[in-house]
Amino acid sequence: MKKLKLPLTSKEIKELHAGDSVELTGVILTARDCAHKRIKEMREKGETLPFDIAGAYIYYAGPCPAKPGRASGSCGPTTSARMDAFAPDLLDAGLGGMIGKGEMSDKVREAIVRNQKVYFAAIGGAGALYAECIKSSRCIAFADLLSEGVYRLEVENFPAVVAFDCHGASIYEK
Repeated sequence: MKKLKLPLTSKEIKELHAGDSVELTGVILTARDCAHKRIKEMREKGETLPFDIAGAYIYYAGPCPAKPGRASGSCGPTTSARMDAFAPDLLDAGLGGMIGKGEMSDKVREAIVRNQKVYFAAIGGAGALYAECIKSSRCIAFADLLSEGVYRLEVENFPAVVAFDCHGASIYEK
């Protein structure tokens, strides 16, 4: 198990290989379909995003409301393939990487290799486990989308697996 502090350096990314188990600590942003659509529309209009995409890690999830005394409610990954149309552009714009569930397209994998980034797979059905890893959570964009807005999460020991590495390897081909 590799313990990693986000954001990752280029050297750290190059040392990761598809299938590596990791625990992530640091800041990740959440964004699902609706948020990705807004991000794309804003970028196409030349508008400034309300957060910095450069070096960010996007978790394809929407946190449930937190119970008293908790930073977040359940926060499990959604199907990553739903973001296939958006991910290459964001990677080309400097996105550090993504975290989600399931395989993504060859175009996404090509963008990961081209930009020397990484895609982590999270465990489907483990939203309660991931909530335990979230130390703070706040909506930073698109609050009208409720849990599908963009949230800034501080996470600690967030378990994942390297799904696509920067060398072009995929756990889905093993």
